[in-house]
Amino acid sequence: MSLRDPRGPVPEGVSAFLAGVVGGVCFAAFAILGLGMLSYFADVDIISVEGLTLWPGVAGMAVAIAVFALLLAPVLRRRLPPYGAMVLVALATALAHLAAVWLSAMAGGSGLAHASAAASQIVVRGSSVVIIVAALIAGWIAVALRRSRSGTPRWPWERDDDE
Repeated sequence: MSLRDPRGPVPEGVSAFLAGVVGGVCFAAFAILGLGMLSYFADVDIISVEGLTLWPGVAGMAVAIAVFALLLAPVLRRRLPPYGAMVLVALATALAHLAAVWLSAMAGGSGLAHASAAASQIVVRGSSVVIIVAALIAGWIAVALRRSRSGTPRWPWERDDDE
């Protein structure tokens, strides 16, 4: 006599890699959408420093996405990743974004005053809050995918006949 679960084998959940990819893509999408909405509804530019090009903002976003993904990966490798770790990941991501904008403005030859003005605008105008919220939401999604032991969704015709 076999004691087989009628619902099939217990699902193992989503892999850490897949959860990290989903989290990274969600963060990029939420951050870009959030910054665009902030700019549109507040009717301000995210960075509006005279003589500063578009590239510090692009570099800041690229670094923020990379830092988010790099900090999320070890959290997701744990068997039961904690939701609380996302607070630190979100704060570190926002600080990395801020530092990357400042450093790329300095590297672009804008000078200390222009680079500092760009960094202060990111904080004062709410861009850092958008980055933090986007990182919290995307990180929560990634951790939830990892923690929920759900199986891969399947169409009825993909299921085994012996169920």
